[in-house]
Amino acid sequence: MRALLRKMLRYRLMAAFIFLCFFLLIDLYFYQAVVSLTANAEPGTRKSIRLLFWLPTVLSLMAMLWWIFDDPYRYSANFRNWVITGLMATYFSKTIGVLVLLIGDVYRGVQWVAGFFTSKVPSGTSGGHSISRSEFLSMAAVAGASVPLGGFVFGILSGAHDYRVRRVKVQVPGLPEALHGLRIGQVSDIHSGSFWNKTAVQGGVDLLLKEKPDLITFTGDLVNNETAEVKEYIPIFNKLKAPLGVYSVTGNHDYGDYRSWNSREEKTKNFQDLIVAHRELHFDLLMNANRNLRIGDTNFSVVGVENWGAGRFAKYGKLEQALTGTESSDFRLMLSHDPSHWDAEIRKHALPIHMTLSGHTHGFQFGVEIGNFKWSPSQYIYKQWAGLYQDGAHSLYVNRGFGYLAYPGRVGIPPELTVLELVKA
Repeated sequence: MRALLRKMLRYRLMAAFIFLCFFLLIDLYFYQAVVSLTANAEPGTRKSIRLLFWLPTVLSLMAMLWWIFDDPYRYSANFRNWVITGLMATYFSKTIGVLVLLIGDVYRGVQWVAGFFTSKVPSGTSGGHSISRSEFLSMAAVAGASVPLGGFVFGILSGAHDYRVRRVKVQVPGLPEALHGLRIGQVSDIHSGSFWNKTAVQGGVDLLLKEKPDLITFTGDLVNNETAEVKEYIPIFNKLKAPLGVYSVTGNHDYGDYRSWNSREEKTKNFQDLIVAHRELHFDLLMNANRNLRIGDTNFSVVGVENWGAGRFAKYGKLEQALTGTESSDFRLMLSHDPSHWDAEIRKHALPIHMTLSGHTHGFQFGVEIGNFKWSPSQYIYKQWAGLYQDGAHSLYVNRGFGYLAYPGRVGIPPELTVLELVKA
């Protein structure tokens, strides 16, 4: 046991050393821009600015050491999220500035080498009151770092709770007459451990309730790491009600797989508590199960699988088990958290699964959507990452998520509440 602890300590020390060296290199390189811009300032001002530059560095290094050597899960989920956000915003922004400086240094290096082969000596300054190339690059580096930092702040203050209702008509070939006009509400990826504005969250729930859908679905990720995170939000989300019921499934974050536990029993208890939380929310949790509804003269099945994700994500879902008993259904609505499940298993199944609802991607919480054009880094990871996808009689809708993870904000991909209306093709 002692040998294992010593081994873990060595790994942590190695990780701490690598991270500290990497981030210090970024800071030292970016610092040259600060030195250049403050060269002509008053001595007192120059000293203050240069000292203030290192304050976020000290705080960031302290945060990293705390994360590596302490147990961050002893503290609130919100505190952990703000620490991660602070580190990410600080060093992503500085990295942009460093890239600007690096381009300038490479350019100067090329000029220096070229000087050996030409008699013309490039001048770094021009006449009049023009600034030097070094000062220009320093200003460009600081400006470059300010843009993403401003974006991070804007995404937190404005984007995090800018809830949007997306109303989508889904054309279904051979749709039974009784289902024409059926309205299905979808909420996904609540991630209650990230919330910091309870009033805004309530406003998002109210938006969906005003739509009066016939059926409401929740497609997973109620929490980030542990069930305790949702406790204070149960009185908000248990207001979600619909005539045909509210149905839910689990997502990859709901199993407690992303934090360390003192024992297997503790982790199991956490998941059992999650099941209880769904009950308190009045969500009908479908764990590889289904519910058969009668709508007019039509058999309508709501089918739910536990999380199933391609690649490294957990595969708890059992599709065959979930579909058992739906053989005579006229329409099957599948709830599966991860959209990669659609191509991998759902679309290929012998029983036609007419409509699948997923979430998981969050649209990366960053992107651009203008009219029919949409772009996000998420598209390089997921073939289906946001919106409606159709293949003949099969449809998939990927919700952009209600909450947020790690970074407590959104830029260009606002949080979504979906109302899907089934119509005859």
